[in-house]
Amino acid sequence: MPKITFIEHNGKQHDVHEQVGRSLMQAAVDHLVPGIVADCGGSCSCATCHGYVDTAWVDRVPPADLGEQSMLECVIDGAVNSRLTCQIKITPAMDGLIVRLPKTQF
Repeated sequence: MPKITFIEHNGKQHDVHEQVGRSLMQAAVDHLVPGIVADCGGSCSCATCHGYVDTAWVDRVPPADLGEQSMLECVIDGAVNSRLTCQIKITPAMDGLIVRLPKTQF
């Protein structure tokens, strides 16, 4: 199972191993990572699973579709590497992925 590292805004790191095919949001929720609220349960309709994909990984995850891009316009403290973690499905190639979490969701 690929290892995904979630880093809280305060620097606390959470390393989780999750099955291929699950979303980053599901991995965070399953492992009780603080900062992923996931109010809509992964339907891309609330943006409470906002995270920052590490810049070294931005080009290695699939790009956001139009629906996700629209929701990203609603996030506080958005950045070029902002993503909705519910929209990124884990693949074997994502082993080592780092996602930082915004202060606004804590």
